[in-house]
Amino acid sequence: MDPFVFPVGVLILAVLAGSIFLHFVPVGLWISALAADVNISLFNLVGMRIRRVEPRMIVLPLIKGIKAGLSLNSNQLEAHYLAGGNVDNVVDALIAAHRAQIALSFEQAAAIDLAGRNVLEAVQMSVNPKVIETPTISAVAKNGIELKVRARVTVRANIDRLVGGAGEATIIARVGEGIVTTVGSSEKHTDVLENPDYISRTVLGKGLDSGTAFEILSIDIADVDVGRNIGAQLQTDQAEADKQIAQARAEERRAMAVAKEQEMRAYTQEMQAKVVEAQAKVPLALADALRAGNLGVMDYYNMKNIVADTEMRENIAGSSEKKN
Repeated sequence: MDPFVFPVGVLILAVLAGSIFLHFVPVGLWISALAADVNISLFNLVGMRIRRVEPRMIVLPLIKGIKAGLSLNSNQLEAHYLAGGNVDNVVDALIAAHRAQIALSFEQAAAIDLAGRNVLEAVQMSVNPKVIETPTISAVAKNGIELKVRARVTVRANIDRLVGGAGEATIIARVGEGIVTTVGSSEKHTDVLENPDYISRTVLGKGLDSGTAFEILSIDIADVDVGRNIGAQLQTDQAEADKQIAQARAEERRAMAVAKEQEMRAYTQEMQAKVVEAQAKVPLALADALRAGNLGVMDYYNMKNIVADTEMRENIAGSSEKKN
C-alpha cells in the first residue's frame, strides 16, 4: 500500500468534517459578534441552525442595531424571522427612527412589517414627506362649465396608523371628491379660476386623512383647465330628445290617420255595395209593380225620361266644371 494514500484520505475526511462543523457551528459569526461586544453564545448560534434559522440574518442586524444604540436581543429578531418578517428592514427602520427621534418600538416596527408595509419607507416618509399627484379630476360648476383640475398632496406617514390605516388610493379618492364638491358648489367657473387656493383651503379643512396611514400636510392645485360647456351640451341633448319624442308622437298620429282613412274607405266600399244591392232590387220591384197594376206603362216611361234627363244635366254640369 502506498504510504501516502492513508494520510491523504485522513486529510480529506478531516476537511469534510471541518466543513460540516463550521456549517453547523458558525464560528466566524460568533467571533464577529464578540468583536462588536454583542453578547451571543456559540450554543445559541448552533440552536439557530437546529431551528432552521439562518444565523447571519440574525447576527448581522443585531450587531448593526446594538452599534446604533438600540436595545435588541437575538430572541426578538429570531421570533420575527420565524414569523416571516424582514429582520434587516425592521432594524434599519428602528435605526432611522432613533436618529430622527421618532418614537418607534420594535413591536410596532415588527407589526408594520408583518402587515405587509415597508416600515423603513414609512419612517423615511415621516422624515421626508411624500408628494402624491392626483390624476386629472373633472368637475362642473353651477353655470355648467367643466374644469379639469390636478392637485399635489403632500403627506407624511403616521406611524401609529400604519397598521389598519387606508393607503394612498384612499387619499387620492378623497381629494378628488373634495375637488368635485368644491367646484360644484361654485356659482361660476371663473370664481375657481380667480382663486384656485379656495379649493385647497376647502379640501384641506375636511379632514381627509382621517382613518388613513398618512397625515396631509398641504394640498396644492397644480393645474386648472377649462373643459366643455356641459350645461349647454345637456340642453342640446334634451332638445334633441324632445324633438325625437315630438316626431314619434307625430308619426303615431299620422299612422292613426292613415288607419282611419283605410277604415273609412272600407266603410265606403261597404256602403257602395249596399247601394248596388239596393239598385239591383229596383228592376224587380218595378216588374212586380207592373204585374200588380200598381204602375202603368206610361208612368214607367215618364220615370225613365226623368232619370235620363237627370243624368244628362249631371253630365253637362260636370263638363262645365272641368272647363272652368
